[in-house]
Amino acid sequence: MRSVVAFLTVVLLSASGCSTLSGSQGGDPDYAADAEENLRLGSEALENKDFFKSQKYFEYVRVKYPYQEAAREAELRLADLDFAREAFAEARDQYQAFIKLHPTHAKVDYAAFRSALTHVEDYPSDFFALPPSEEKDQGEIRAALSTMEEFLRQYPDSQYVPEAKRHADDARKRLAEHELYVARFYTKRERWKAVAQRLESLLTKYPGTPYEEEALFDLHEAYVKLNDPKRAEETLRQVLRRLPGTPAAQKAQQMLGT
Repeated sequence: MRSVVAFLTVVLLSASGCSTLSGSQGGDPDYAADAEENLRLGSEALENKDFFKSQKYFEYVRVKYPYQEAAREAELRLADLDFAREAFAEARDQYQAFIKLHPTHAKVDYAAFRSALTHVEDYPSDFFALPPSEEKDQGEIRAALSTMEEFLRQYPDSQYVPEAKRHADDARKRLAEHELYVARFYTKRERWKAVAQRLESLLTKYPGTPYEEEALFDLHEAYVKLNDPKRAEETLRQVLRRLPGTPAAQKAQQMLGT
């Protein structure tokens, strides 16, 4: 994803003749007399994507006022700066450093959520010229699910819980889709044991996704092909337990003959 974004950014910047990524490359800005005003100026520069000037202001506050609360805010803003310029690994390191240094800070949940969010922002791209995301490496999606779930365990009262749940659900859905994609790959080659393994993994690790019904009936078919009637029947009973009162449950009931 990052390589595609970087390529498009270069094209756009070349066409416009501007240099948004580098910001206003010059000397030190005119620093204000107090920490809060420098934070404001740095945040203003960040909003304008003047990353160079923004970093100067935040670094100045962090170094000049190390014992003030403003220095902690500057640390977070420096992480936000890396996030804004899509240096997600660097941003994650900074958020994690903040958490370790200031575990009781009022904004530690913000740092933890943003750290998890760096994985979301680094998902495989669905850019039309590239293969679908479910065909690509799922490492960042797995990391997003893991870190979002960890965030929800550690900060259940955070204001970021609803968004974290949404991202966790989306990651779970994407990973289930990937497992289903791999199972279909093996189905075409009639490798039924591999099909069953991938579908069992989907149902165990990512329950409750929109792919559950399809995975269950495909798993039933795989066990039929493997001449394993006991597991095939158990899979139909899973449909009854997981999807009660649905057309899928009615279909499973009919197939069970009860």
